[in-house]
Amino acid sequence: MWSLKTDKSLILRSGFSLLEVLVAMSIIAIVFLSIFKMHKQTISMNQAVKFYTIAPLLAQNKTEELELKSVYDSIYDSGNFGDNYPGYRYNISIDDADSEFLGYAAGDLKKIDITVFTDIEELSYSLRTYRFN
Repeated sequence: MWSLKTDKSLILRSGFSLLEVLVAMSIIAIVFLSIFKMHKQTISMNQAVKFYTIAPLLAQNKTEELELKSVYDSIYDSGNFGDNYPGYRYNISIDDADSEFLGYAAGDLKKIDITVFTDIEELSYSLRTYRFN
């Protein structure tokens, strides 16, 4: 009879208490939350890196298109890059550039501002260049 009580007490002591289970679940929840936060931050950084890799190339492409037209009248243009780059948009602004250093030759100098941005996130890239007309 003595051994029967000992066996029951061993069985009862081998389980986990409610407090131990709650502490373990809290630790797991904190770890999962931090992993989720890091994963979200990694995805956001990946999208930003992708944008800042593609945006300068798209801005340069628009600059080349303007050079092919070789018309630098004061204009404001905007649009998108088509199906190849969905979500990417641009603004082009061409104005006269004022320069005291160049004097009368500054009348032919144009300031070209090209801004590439996305619709989803608020990322933008600006390129400014100067051209003689």
